[in-house]
Amino acid sequence: MEFETVIGLEVHAQMKTKSKIFCGCSTEFGAPPNTHTCPVCLGMPGSLPVLNKQVVENGIKLALSTDSAINRENRFARKNYFYPDLPKGYQISQFELPIAEHGRLEIEVNGQKKTIGITRAHMEEDAGKLIHDELEPKSYVDLNRTGTPLLEIVSEPDLRSPEEAVAYLKKLHGIVRYLDICDGNMQVGSFRCDANISLRPKGQEEFGTRTELKNMNSFRNVQLALEYEERRQRDILLDGGSVTQATLLWNPDANRTEAMRGKEEAHDYRYFPDPDLVPVQIDEEWIERVRGELPELAGERQQRFMNELGLPEDVAAILTASRDLADYFEQVCAEYTNPKKVSNFICTELLREFSPEQVSECRMPPKHIAKLLMMEEK
Repeated sequence: MEFETVIGLEVHAQMKTKSKIFCGCSTEFGAPPNTHTCPVCLGMPGSLPVLNKQVVENGIKLALSTDSAINRENRFARKNYFYPDLPKGYQISQFELPIAEHGRLEIEVNGQKKTIGITRAHMEEDAGKLIHDELEPKSYVDLNRTGTPLLEIVSEPDLRSPEEAVAYLKKLHGIVRYLDICDGNMQVGSFRCDANISLRPKGQEEFGTRTELKNMNSFRNVQLALEYEERRQRDILLDGGSVTQATLLWNPDANRTEAMRGKEEAHDYRYFPDPDLVPVQIDEEWIERVRGELPELAGERQQRFMNELGLPEDVAAILTASRDLADYFEQVCAEYTNPKKVSNFICTELLREFSPEQVSECRMPPKHIAKLLMMEEK
């Protein structure tokens, strides 16, 4: 029997704002535990949340960059569940009226282009962090991250392979970094992904039973976890068994998934409108102002490098892998007008020492690279 894999991704992108979503506490990473907290993010009785305007503007930027419909009225809701790092006992999120819906992203895998639907993107606050003692049966709670603003971006179940899932994730990662609304650091959890995966017999319309994968902090781990779960579910179905719906953790040391808990449904969270936050009204003037601030995204920039500078597609793709690298390349070209020679130098010499995301750490300014190339030419 042949099976078709069905994958949907839920991405949490931590916003690059100076303060949290509903209070004035700093979002700076790496501070001593529980120092960036206040009565609001700790959920103290009588404290009231106030919405950070920049979070809404970041949501509008993402919506415009993914061809999503922007809801003119946004409502916040309480998502109720208990966990030691959630001091209020609920998370302020969005349910019926998120900031964006019905978007799309185009990906390319093995030369084939495909459009992936985006169900919704909504604003919410992050929970805290548990630190587990390796020597004793103890856990510590750090609430610095509590209340840090997130955009959760939920895809349609349009992905049909782990390769497509990683391509979608990389494309989305590039967009939030180009927009400068998220630093995209997967190692510290500012860009993280949960994946829902199921298998069904080829030709069947009805979805199979899905499992949700968590704890994936790199593109490689996302691919490895989905490939493992794809094989595991196929083996169960071929043996005549049935897949149990559950939330699973990816163990990168053992290269396998492990059970975490039963899978929750929306009704388990008892969503209801947050009584302390009024609806957010987004008018056309606000949207157009934000639209005017949007940068040129990677895909548009890549096409311009090909059309105007005559660069090959693969080279243009490398140079637009990060906004910093594309800016660096254009700054060199402004001083030395030989784009092909500049691209050759950057792709072979500069990227041997730095990744596209680390180019800002290079202490040699673009004008010095240009001068070096001029000297070489003479």
